[in-house]
Amino acid sequence: MNVRYRVELNQAERSKLTALLSGGKHAARKLKRAQILLAADAGASDEIIATSVGVGGSTVYGPRAALLKATWRRR
Repeated sequence: MNVRYRVELNQAERSKLTALLSGGKHAARKLKRAQILLAADAGASDEIIATSVGVGGSTVYGPRAALLKATWRRR
């Protein structure tokens, strides 16, 4: 996919995602999305994120696009 979405999380969003990953039982899909967003915020490339999280490249694209759309709706 040609379109790239840049993920820039604020501290509250980062803390929420980190807390989600650090405790409790959650759906695997939700945990993978949290890992993807945190890695994208850290500046990792799509290929590196896909390899480290264990998903395909198109799976990395989805949470980024959803975050951008949600951010624009809040404004």
